[in-house]
Amino acid sequence: MSHEFTVFSGTANPAFAAAIASTLGIQPGACVVDRHPDGDVAVQLLDSIRRKEVFLVQPTSPPVNDHLVELLALADACRRAGAARISSIVPFFGYGRADKRHGRREPIMARVVADLLEVVGISQVVTVDLHTPQIEGFFHVPVDSLTAVPTLCRALRDRVPRDLVVVSPDVGRVAMATTMRSDASTLRSSCFTSDA
Repeated sequence: MSHEFTVFSGTANPAFAAAIASTLGIQPGACVVDRHPDGDVAVQLLDSIRRKEVFLVQPTSPPVNDHLVELLALADACRRAGAARISSIVPFFGYGRADKRHGRREPIMARVVADLLEVVGISQVVTVDLHTPQIEGFFHVPVDSLTAVPTLCRALRDRVPRDLVVVSPDVGRVAMATTMRSDASTLRSSCFTSDA
């Protein structure tokens, strides 16, 4: 049976891509992601994707730069192979904490990453719990920022001690920490939020 879409995976989390494909009742697209001796990324798509919608599953988790360049290479290969549309599934958005400048001579790397994803032909981004909502504004393409908070709260419900403290690593995550704290019925305890 022919499908009008394909799911490809980079090397960041192939098990996650396989789980998505399995849930959809398909096999992940065949591709090779390799490294040249000097460390450059080499990508080859083994399946035809002409006029198909492509979903690239590639978190940009550490090593962030390696996984980001893989995603860019995969997207460029798909664009050059005639994909009708390319969506990226990026559960962890690397450089997400670099969403503003703290000094005059600093980059806003979250914006740079958004620009790079668009330049290589990605037309939609699906991610999970962006560091701050303003990152969506860095894109000119649709961004679906899903949340894992309710799922995490359900998973932790019976393991949360009464004296739990919810701490935000920085100002950008205070809203999420507050959401977790405010759901007292899920967390079964009184928590407070602190900005470290």
